[in-house]
Amino acid sequence: MQSVAVILGSAFGDQIPQELDMQPIDVDTRWGTQTIYSGTAQSGRNMYALIRHGSPHQLLPHQINYRAQAAALKAVGCGALVINSSVGVLDGEIPLYEPLLLTDQLMSENRLPDGSTCSMFTEPEEGQGHLVLNEGLFSEALANQLKQLHGDNIYQRDQETVFVYAGGPRSKTAAENRMWAQLGGHVNSMTVAPEVVLANELEIPVAGLVVGHKYSLPELDNPPEEEIQESLVNARAATKEILIDFLQQGSPVEFANHIYRY
Repeated sequence: MQSVAVILGSAFGDQIPQELDMQPIDVDTRWGTQTIYSGTAQSGRNMYALIRHGSPHQLLPHQINYRAQAAALKAVGCGALVINSSVGVLDGEIPLYEPLLLTDQLMSENRLPDGSTCSMFTEPEEGQGHLVLNEGLFSEALANQLKQLHGDNIYQRDQETVFVYAGGPRSKTAAENRMWAQLGGHVNSMTVAPEVVLANELEIPVAGLVVGHKYSLPELDNPPEEEIQESLVNARAATKEILIDFLQQGSPVEFANHIYRY
């Protein structure tokens, strides 16, 4: 039986919600050993959670072993992955602290922070191929499942929501944020994109559930006197119940893209 999983970001710090009663396990991969959290859902299905920045929270975005994380989720049979992140917002019509689902992605170079190609296929090997995007990087079936579970709590947009990958660890300049907005981006962060690409290469369906915790354009006003830590707490509160319910009640979906192999 396939499992379901989530990747948690900075808003969750280094703690798994206690309600899930999940325990850490180490998964050995060719890219290194990755700690993930394991539990049993109400449905009897295995569920897993991965803390992106480690426990304790110590990894900057460019220090994350993205390949080991993806390989560990594949090793435990993940058939549906929800990637969570708090993001900067590039569109004033998108409200802060309301979860929304990603529909597309801007990643100007298909590279990991170390400069290598963002791919699980680093050497010629059996099973390698080209990731062909039949429906895009984000699974429509998985997004619909989240809407069915928590549609009233997910911000509904009449248009797409494009994620921009802006690799860290530094924050972005005003000029960079304006450029990405002009290119059609709506939200951005220092992670997510590598996770989305690598999971798709491993044929794991992905949904991106994000929440804006600040406006990234200088002409857009942020809440007064709000510190980053406070904004992350608010972001966690906005997505926590959705992620818990997905782990407890969610189910795998069909992978709608494919790997073209010669």
